[in-house]
Amino acid sequence: MRLPKNPTWWGPPKKFDPHFEERRISWLELFYDLVYVIALSRITHHLAIHISFEGFLQYACLFILVFWGWLNGSLYYDIHGSEGLRTRLMTLWQVMIIAALAVTIDAPSLTWYINTTIALMIMQLYITYLWWSVGFYDRSHRRYNMPYTILFLFALALMGLSFFVPPPWVKPIAILVIICDYMPPFIAHRLLRKSSLDLSLSSSMSERLGLFTIIVFGEVVLGVVNGISKVNALNFSAWLNFALAVSIVFALWWIFFALTSNRNAKTGFVNATLLELLCIPTLMSLGLIAARFSYLFDPNETGRSLNIVFGSAIATFLIGISLIMELLVYAEIFNSIKKPVRLSLWVTAIILLAWSFVDIKLDTVYYLLVILVILLGEIIYLTSLYYNLNINEEKEREIEHRG
Repeated sequence: MRLPKNPTWWGPPKKFDPHFEERRISWLELFYDLVYVIALSRITHHLAIHISFEGFLQYACLFILVFWGWLNGSLYYDIHGSEGLRTRLMTLWQVMIIAALAVTIDAPSLTWYINTTIALMIMQLYITYLWWSVGFYDRSHRRYNMPYTILFLFALALMGLSFFVPPPWVKPIAILVIICDYMPPFIAHRLLRKSSLDLSLSSSMSERLGLFTIIVFGEVVLGVVNGISKVNALNFSAWLNFALAVSIVFALWWIFFALTSNRNAKTGFVNATLLELLCIPTLMSLGLIAARFSYLFDPNETGRSLNIVFGSAIATFLIGISLIMELLVYAEIFNSIKKPVRLSLWVTAIILLAWSFVDIKLDTVYYLLVILVILLGEIIYLTSLYYNLNINEEKEREIEHRG
């Protein structure tokens, strides 16, 4: 007896529909995110022990490609995921691939590049199959997933080519790989528009981006813990540094989620894609902060250049928030303070950047205290704007009620 085509138990990919239904994040998606905690931890740790320009380039490349893998896996589940066995198995395979990638990142230097690139190639092949399989099950979707299949396979070939070229060619090839991986949605968008279709970021994907941000924040806290753990004597000064560092992380968390949480992206493909792309430098800057915390408490480490990196990373994070705010939907009453809020983030970022270039030797506790005070000044200003906004709203309601 033959099984019916696309049986329910197997669960073929859900057909594409630009009108998303509201849904809750599944336990499977949360489990899927969990392995990225490990991968990002390894990438951040790799940066911490290779904190140099070359180390940053490696970190940037790994972060961008890992984020690409997470984003494509998440978008596939959001658009085409089903309750069948196939979706669960596809998620399991990607979990295994990312876990294997995490293993290779801390491999010995002689085999690091080969092992990591092979793991990335397997991830590349897997993501390619994900999007190709949609057209296999749904012929009407083949014209939309064709750019993904072609460019992803080309990126895979470039990765393989990197094994056979001189070292100076590896960096240009890495750039081409990233371009090929991030280009297909723009081509698919043009095809969708010809069919009078558009694709926006669903509320569930907006929530997933917030969860991914929480993962990266966890790495920053881990950076503080790792840094303090290297201190020989856990005296009062060490614990004070610890408290100030965690307070800085909390202040950054407060600013980010106070301004972006429970906000959906503006409709349209362009807004959705810009939001996804802006998340890359914004979240990468948190990784730099985590790597810096790993060495910040060492009394023998006095590198001024690393303080510049630290200040620049926090400034980049704040500017990223300001840019992301332009792509989110806010209540109409918030529009009156949206411009000064975004401007204040830029001013605070510039102040932090300028402070990082000031050549003044301070103990770690005073250095952290200055940064915390600057961030607290931003939080107080934002809170005052929001408080005054609520007072004005209440006054308007009283006037309307009396009228």
